[in-house]
Formats: sequence, C-alpha cells, structure tokens
Amino acid sequence: MSLEEPRHATLAGKLPREAIISIIGFAVLWEILAQLAPTLGIPPFAVPSFTKIWASLSAVTFLDIAVTLARVIAALVLSFVIGVAVAIAMYLSGAVERYLRPLIRLLMAVPVVSWILFAVLWFKGVEFRIVFVLVVVCAPVFVVDTLDAMRDVPKELRQMMRSFRPTFWQFFSKLMLPAIMPGIFTSWKITLSLAIRVVTIAELVGAVTGIGHKLQVAQELFSVAEVFAWTLILVALLFLLESLVVRLETYVLRWRA
Repeated sequence: MSLEEPRHATLAGKLPREAIISIIGFAVLWEILAQLAPTLGIPPFAVPSFTKIWASLSAVTFLDIAVTLARVIAALVLSFVIGVAVAIAMYLSGAVERYLRPLIRLLMAVPVVSWILFAVLWFKGVEFRIVFVLVVVCAPVFVVDTLDAMRDVPKELRQMMRSFRPTFWQFFSKLMLPAIMPGIFTSWKITLSLAIRVVTIAELVGAVTGIGHKLQVAQELFSVAEVFAWTLILVALLFLLESLVVRLETYVLRWRA
C-alpha cells in the first residue's frame, strides 16, 4: 500500500515543485541575460526581455491560433480513423499485414520536410497540403500503436471470448476495445506532440494564416520576441490538448483506479 501512495500523488498532483523551480530559474536567467546583452556584445533583439515578449503575446491574433488548432484536431481525428481502420484490417488478415507493414514503416521513415515538398508539388490547395502532411505523418503512428495494443491482448482471453461465438462487433467492443484503450490514449499523447511540431512546419509553405505563418513573418522581421511568443503559445496549446486527453483518459479508464 505504501508503494502505491507516491505514485497516486504524482498522478493526481499538478506541476511538481521541481518543475516550477526549474521554470522560474530559467526565466530569471533569461531576464538577466536580456539585461546584460548589450554589455556582453549580444544584439538586444537576439535576447528579448520578458517585457518585449509579453508585448508580443498581447498582440497575437486569436484567428491564427484557432486556425492552427482546427487543423491539428481535424487532421488528428482523420489520422485516428484511418489508423484504427488499417490496424483492424492488418489484425484480421495476415496477408494484409504482410503487405502493409513494410509500407507503414516506409511512410514513417520519410522525413517531414520531404512530405512537405511532395505536398507542394502534388497539390494546389494549401489546406489540403497541410492536412495531407499531418495525416501521412500521424496516421502510421496510430496504425502501429493500435496494432501492437491488439496483439498484446492475451491469447487466452481471445480464445475464451471466441468460445461464446460472438459477432465481430461484440468481439471488438466487449474485449478488444477496452483492452486497447490505454494504448490508444498513449498514442494520442504521442501524436499530439508530433502534430504540433509538424503543423508549424507545414504552415510555413504557402499558408497565409496560422502560427507557422506568423513564425515565418517573425523570422523575416528578425523579431525574436514574436518567435518566442508564438513558441510559448504552441507549448501552451500542447499542454492544453494533452491535459484534455489525460482528463478523458482518467474518466474512460476510471475502472483502473
């Protein structure tokens, strides 16, 4: 019982004290460096103070945040549907798995930059390019994680379930789905972080809205404060989405508590 209490406290707690101290320490060191930049021969714009960063944060447009967030959520939902469907097909058919697994691994090995170049050369619509890049990067992760989770279901449980002669839907909904839910939530946490990083790169090519576009504009203007501000927003978006997934995971998997 004593071994479980620290683990429960860590999961139930919020930001650890050490993390808070680290963040405050980094902020203090950054502000000191910003104030000493002229003395050290560093251009003032290269290390902006938090006053300038806050001014850039107060000038951000909600539209760009909403557009990026919508792109990420739409692409992740589509990636999840495709990934789960492909994983089920691979699980049910050994031939399908033998043919598709090498292709899935090949897709995962292609760099994101290459997919962006392909999207620019293949498609005209900017939105379609961005969604294409996000799906082709995130969907294989859902495929691999879902398939591995299904493979990890004990063989004895599967055999016992099949002895009752269930329909496919009964077999999947009563046994497989509850068993793979922890793996699915873990996959969502991984792909959320991946999608946030990929969408900003995808938005750099042709997009006229979104956080990636704003980062490109800030880079062209050599505005480190704006780059810092938009980066903080991306981090905040990631934390927000992950917290929502964790809350949903806690509710769905409350039987594990």
